[in-house]
Amino acid sequence: MPHDPHLVELMREAMRRRAGVSERRMFGGYCWMLNGNMLCGVEVGRFMFRVGKEREAQALSRPGATPMDITGKPMRGIIWVDAGAAIDAGLDAWIDFASHFVGALEPK
Repeated sequence: MPHDPHLVELMREAMRRRAGVSERRMFGGYCWMLNGNMLCGVEVGRFMFRVGKEREAQALSRPGATPMDITGKPMRGIIWVDAGAAIDAGLDAWIDFASHFVGALEPK
């Protein structure tokens, strides 16, 4: 997944304050893991968050959020958020939202 270096730096800065987080190069871009489970990522102009199927509708009701669909079939529980909307809402708020789901998963 191609990425925006500026958005990568914003995410890195937000992740520095969090325990259990690691960064990985994946799909040609960058993803962040929480306890070994994918939490979020960066693409050009947008962020990806793993919010879980149960909270997907709630996440999609927020400004700038759309279903993740890269194969013609939406990937349930994972969403895109327009970079401007995520930054306006507070990147930490989106990370917290995704961490609610991913933090409850078994560590890998």
